Amino acid sequence: MIIGSIKNKVDSIWTDLWASGTTNPLTVIEQLTYLIFIRSLDEIELRNEKLEQSFKKPRPRIFPQTEAGQSMRWSKFKNMDPRQISDIVSNRVFPAVKNMRYGQLPDFDQTGKMIEIPARPGDDDPTTSFARYMQDASFAIQSEQTLQKIVTKLDDLFENDIKEDRDMQGDLYEYMLSKISTSGTNGQFRTPKHIRDMMVKLVDPDPDDFICDPACGTAGFLISAAEHIREKYEETMTREQWNHYDSTMFTGFETDKTMLRISTMNLMLHSITRPEIVYLDSVSKNNTGKDRYTVCLANPPFKGNVEVENINEDLKAITDTKKTELLFVALFTRILRKGGRCACIVPDGVLFGSSKAHLSLRKNLVERQMLQAVISMPSGVFKPYAGVSTAVLVFTRTDAGGTEDVWFYDMKSDGYSLDDKRLPLDSSDIPDIVERFHNLEEEKARERTDQSFLVPKDEIVSNGYDLSINKYKKVVYEEKTYPPSKDILKEIKGLTRELMENLDELEKMV
Repeated sequence: MIIGSIKNKVDSIWTDLWASGTTNPLTVIEQLTYLIFIRSLDEIELRNEKLEQSFKKPRPRIFPQTEAGQSMRWSKFKNMDPRQISDIVSNRVFPAVKNMRYGQLPDFDQTGKMIEIPARPGDDDPTTSFARYMQDASFAIQSEQTLQKIVTKLDDLFENDIKEDRDMQGDLYEYMLSKISTSGTNGQFRTPKHIRDMMVKLVDPDPDDFICDPACGTAGFLISAAEHIREKYEETMTREQWNHYDSTMFTGFETDKTMLRISTMNLMLHSITRPEIVYLDSVSKNNTGKDRYTVCLANPPFKGNVEVENINEDLKAITDTKKTELLFVALFTRILRKGGRCACIVPDGVLFGSSKAHLSLRKNLVERQMLQAVISMPSGVFKPYAGVSTAVLVFTRTDAGGTEDVWFYDMKSDGYSLDDKRLPLDSSDIPDIVERFHNLEEEKARERTDQSFLVPKDEIVSNGYDLSINKYKKVVYEEKTYPPSKDILKEIKGLTRELMENLDELEKMV
């Protein structure tokens, strides 16, 4: 957990960048991402040097063993004067990171020209995910004094507060990401961590799963899945499972290259060094992937239309529409393997929309897949970004049906106030949701007046595949009796008489 003193240090760094003219929160995080990454490279190098000394065996090196190469190390330049730091970071370190290959930084010759690392035979793309999307990146901290201040403050933060604590580094990044106040454009909202964690617990990933978020943003869902697996299986995972965890387990698609850089760095801070983070429009014809993943977790864009000619034909066969919120749900049923599980957030309109596209999508979930749960969330979950009403769908891909009873839950509290302040509360429905979902047999005795209940598939079909909870929930109206009108009028007259008497007394006192 990030405590107040650490938040104060982060806020101080944020203020320095803000004062220097970098006011877009996403840009601030991006620039800090670069500096944290540069520092982490030196930390890895220091560990490799210690291991090499201890075991007397060569270890892979990140920095060239030349004067120019060693000058790029954080530990070498962090205590220099502002002009030297700015020159080294802007003209040497940052360009080197943009051209990183095979986990190595390129060297520079005596004239300052970069010596590119040649590609290995048969290797079409030797760059890391991070460096791959750095090609159009720019280093925006132009003020020498500001850069020197930030380097000093970041070093203090990591040396004295964060150190090598993996969870603390992740929490630090979560705190920075929470400052993105520009979210909500184009229907994109950063999903609160406690909602992500709830969805992960519903699908319960394990060390052998292949997990995908086709609209990954900052990679929050992948991080939550990684934390869940570590917490539950860390003591029992095999070497093969750890290799899978470090590389092939996590996949994310995104169309914003800034978010690609941030998401890759976020995963690296959680010790996932080789994730498959791909620049790809998930619902386009360019996405040809099928039957690849065992778990899908996503909060796809809620608004906007896609150009018809660019939509993948497989998705149009499920729901013939341009609406992204429908296309993404169709996508999940295609990229999952049979037996794969999905938990995704959808706007309420997906649950009851009357268009042909809405109906065909819901029919597919109920008839061809195994729809398990519809969890209705309060509209304040995404505040302060937006007050949109949403729900979580949980289903398993079968392509052969399997839906029997669909579980509905009316979430009233997610543990935070539902206003713009989102202050923590003493109670939350989330633990109850997770517990009940994994014990659905016991839900059969629940009444439609309860907060959760099961609805048979036949009833859903007869209601046009409507999945809104209000269609099935019964409301008990408490009958209240009122006194006769004559008695009410008599009481009003008495109160009026008493008021006039009090006014007369008050007038005498003036």
